[in-house]
Amino acid sequence: MRNWIIAGALVAAGAFAVTSWWGVRRLREQHSRSAVAEPAQVPEPGPQQVAVILNPTKARAAEAELLIEAACRGAGWPAPLVFETTADDPGHSMARAALEAGADVVIPCGGDGTVRVVAEALAGSEVALGLVPLGTGNLLARNLDLDVTRLAQCVHTALFGRQRRIDTATMALENRATGEKSQHTFLVIAGMGMDAEILGDTNEDLKKAVGWIAYTEAGIRHMPGRRRQKVEVALDDAEFQTRRVRSVLFANCAKLPGGVDFIPEAYIDDGVLDIVVMSPRSVIGWLAMWAKITFQHNGPLPVMSFYGAQKVQIRSAEPVETQVDGDPTGPATDIRVEVHPLSLLVRVAG
Repeated sequence: MRNWIIAGALVAAGAFAVTSWWGVRRLREQHSRSAVAEPAQVPEPGPQQVAVILNPTKARAAEAELLIEAACRGAGWPAPLVFETTADDPGHSMARAALEAGADVVIPCGGDGTVRVVAEALAGSEVALGLVPLGTGNLLARNLDLDVTRLAQCVHTALFGRQRRIDTATMALENRATGEKSQHTFLVIAGMGMDAEILGDTNEDLKKAVGWIAYTEAGIRHMPGRRRQKVEVALDDAEFQTRRVRSVLFANCAKLPGGVDFIPEAYIDDGVLDIVVMSPRSVIGWLAMWAKITFQHNGPLPVMSFYGAQKVQIRSAEPVETQVDGDPTGPATDIRVEVHPLSLLVRVAG
């Protein structure tokens, strides 16, 4: 039975990928992700001290390290400082050490989790973030139009590319049932509800085999679940309003794997979070949302509402699952999300 579910998920994902590619290709000329605030600038000339935050468990980690060392040597720069993440520390102390060592650019070589941790340390500083994506999603790299399949090209951009500022966002969580509190920086998209449940329940073996398509299998299993969660939502310190939802997403930008431009109006440097409230009640509702996302239809859809805000608060009587940039962050009853405009300097292609 399990094999039939996986096979069905892969077929559905293939159809989704094809139609998504067609919809995005058809609209490519109508939507540009050029900078809203200002164009990218050339970094200051001269040698730079490079720091690498390396996740050694990634398949191409050693190759990425060699490419960075060779590029620095060829440019006549100092040898890069290399810090390896561990199971207990995904990069927090390594990023701090890189800053204390006077790094001009810090390059996370890993997945979205490593990128988030390094970005959190660099936000608000003049130290640039370079991207060498080695993960499954590579969400920020995709939204900055990096070719995640070309490792050498990503290394060149991280070292010698132009620089621009982008927004970051934070999600503060509290679970009144347990008393636990936490705060997480994210760069692309965070959420609560079904999307977080899917991420937490994705089959890891399938994910290693087929990449991001594995999320489809988990999504199919969760679709028949509890229809809607009752929550209270407040935008920009306005009064709370009660909604029944399956999921609420908070997008800083929203280009996803598979060529899906989830929210074309979500720019990475406009100082605004794009909030998506999803409340499908049946298979028809799910299909309507899929069609709207795939073909970028501008018409209103009752089960899918879009809002813009700088701050969002959500309260729930029962704990709901949460996620940031594809990583589960646990259940919470109180969620506060806020955007921080132009707080991160990143390297992008010229």
